Amino acid sequence: MRIIKTAIEGVYIIEPKIFKDARGYFYESWNQKAFEEAGLHYTWVQDNQSKSAYGTVRGIHFQKGQDAQAKLVRALQGRVLDVAVDLRKGSPTYGRHVAVELSEDNHRQLLIPRGFGHGFSVLSDSAVFAYKCDNGYAPKSEGSVYFNDEGLSIDWQIDKDKVMLSEKDTKAQSFADYSRNPDFIYDE
Repeated sequence: MRIIKTAIEGVYIIEPKIFKDARGYFYESWNQKAFEEAGLHYTWVQDNQSKSAYGTVRGIHFQKGQDAQAKLVRALQGRVLDVAVDLRKGSPTYGRHVAVELSEDNHRQLLIPRGFGHGFSVLSDSAVFAYKCDNGYAPKSEGSVYFNDEGLSIDWQIDKDKVMLSEKDTKAQSFADYSRNPDFIYDE
C-alpha cells in the first residue's frame, strides 16, 4: 500500500497494491501496521455506507468539538470526486481543498483528518461510498459549509443544473460565516 502526501498536510491518498489474476483481484483496504509505520495513528470505530445517483453532492460536512471525526473514504462502486477542505482557522492551508477521484477501478482512498470538511460528488450513474470514522455520529455536533461557496472555488465536475442536494445541504452556511466563528483552530 502506498500512502501519498497531498498538497495539504495531514490529507493522504491511500493507494493499495492490487493482486489480479483470472479470478479477479485482492487488496488490503486497511492495514493498521502500515499506517502506524507512516506515523498515522487512527482507531476506526464506525463504518458508514451510502448509495447515491449521478449529480448528488454530499457535503461539505464536519463534526465539531469532542465529536470531530477523521475519515478514511472510498468508492466501492462507481466514481466520485472526493473533497477535503481545511477548516482549521490559522492553518497555512486554511480554506484550501484537495479533490481526488475515487472509483471502483482505481481503488484509491482518501484519509481526511479532524478539522476538515468533507464532501463528494457522484460522477457515474450511481456510486456506493464507504466511510471509516474515528468517532461516532453526533447530530448535535454537525456542521456544514455550502458546497458551491465562491470562496472555496471547488469544481465538483457536475453541471449546476444536474446537482442534487439534501435539504440540509441547501441550508449550509457560507465559508465567510464559518470563518467569523470557526469550529476548528489550527494548532501546530
